[in-house]
Formats: sequence, structure tokens, C-alpha cells
Amino acid sequence: MADVLARARESVAWPVRAYLLLAWTWCRALAQYPASLVMMTLATSLGVFAEIGAVIVVFGHAGRLEGFGLAEGLLIAGLSATAFACADMILGMVEHLGRHIRAGTLDVMLVRPVPPLVQMATDRFAPRRLGRVVPGAVIVTVALAECDIDWTLGRALMLPVLLVSGTAICCSVWVIGSCLQFFVADAREAANSVTYGGQALTEYPLAVYGRDVVRAVTFVLPLAFVTWQPVLYLLDRPDPTGLPDALRFATPVVAVAMCLIAAFCWRTGLRHYRSTGS
Repeated sequence: MADVLARARESVAWPVRAYLLLAWTWCRALAQYPASLVMMTLATSLGVFAEIGAVIVVFGHAGRLEGFGLAEGLLIAGLSATAFACADMILGMVEHLGRHIRAGTLDVMLVRPVPPLVQMATDRFAPRRLGRVVPGAVIVTVALAECDIDWTLGRALMLPVLLVSGTAICCSVWVIGSCLQFFVADAREAANSVTYGGQALTEYPLAVYGRDVVRAVTFVLPLAFVTWQPVLYLLDRPDPTGLPDALRFATPVVAVAMCLIAAFCWRTGLRHYRSTGS
């Protein structure tokens, strides 16, 4: 039994160690050009602030959207920016799967003693993407301080769980969308419409969209559990779209389910992969 547990721990720990080692290798390489790295990171941060600025402009003109004020709107936008930025930094490079398939470099990854998903996620790992994570986290912190939240022990403990779960959902969506390229090599743009388009969708209260859209992003592609349902939980508000209040507690469960689906899609794609034929 002890041997089984040891092997299980090793099977989980090894991909994590490999990921950190490969990512650190790219970070050290890019650190050889510090001025370029700093400028690219700052430019990436400005992009996040521009997106948040658009949210501020919308709330500045509208005042309130479906009962949500500026601080609450910033909380939604900040959670969206943070979750998608973390997912983009951790697994964003898998969107280049089609390029690896066409070039034949995926074949090389398959014969190495490191999981191919780890190799692909860390390929050309860009620490500048941290420039999207930090502004999002700052906005979330400021919004939490400005919102009228009744901070109970349960909410305080649940906040990091919601953040991690939201990031896991976004990572899963990234992998699932990228797996389309196993079957259609030029499907990257279609996948990007789900990932980057999903971020744009979740930057505002979902109640402003039609009922069909709300149900689609709740029960089909569960992006509602990245921002909308966690915010309803933190603010202790009823769902204005009419969906059950119990859904606000389902974010961790949805995250686990999405990770399992993403793993299934990835394994299915690898099983159907037949090399480039060259």
C-alpha cells in the first residue's frame, strides 16, 4: 500500500517539477534581455488596465447594470482578468498545438520522458504574461475593499478556493478548445473565440445578456462559474437571471468536472493523432 501511495505521489509530483523546471529555463533565457522583458511586461499590464478602463466607462455612463454598481462591476471584471490571465500564463501556449502538429514537433514531444502537455504549455514560456495577472489581482483587492461584503469565516476561506477554481475552469477551457486542432489543424481561431471571447463575455454581469446566453455559459460552457456565481456568493445576492441560488456553491465541483473533461479530451486527441505523415 505504501508503494502504491508513493508511486501515486510521484506520478503527480513529476509533471509539476518538470513544468517548473522548463518554465524556469525559459525565464532565465528571457532574463538575459531585462530591458525588453520589463517593457513587454509593462505593455501587457497596460492592456489589462485598458480593458478595465472600458468597464469603468460603461458603468460611468450607465450608473448601474442590473443592480450592480461600479465597485461590484470591477470585482467581476477583476476576477475575469485574473482567472484568464493565470490560465493564459499556465497553459496558454497549448493554443499553438496546430503549429506543432504541422511542423512535426509534437512527434518529438511524444518520445521525451515528460508529458507532452507539460512540454507544450512551457514551450516559449513568457514571464511577461505575469503582467496580466498582477493588475487583475490588484483590481480584485481594491474591489473587495470597496464592495459591501459581509465577511464571514466561510467567505474568507472560500475566496481562494473560488479564485483557484475559476483559474482551473479557464485552463480546462483552453485545453478543450486547443484539442480541436487534433482534428482540424487550423482551428486555433475558433478556440480563441472561446477563450479570449469568453473573457470579454465574463467582464460584465451576466444578467445584462439574454436568458439563452446565461444558460449557455452556465450549463454548456460554464464560464459563469469563473466570475458571476462567485460574485453572487460573495455579495450574498439572489441571481437576477432566475437560476437556482445553489449554483453559487458549485464552482469547485464544476472546476473538477472541467479538469476531468479536459484530460479526457487531451487523451482522446493524442490517441487519434497519427503524426504528420512526413
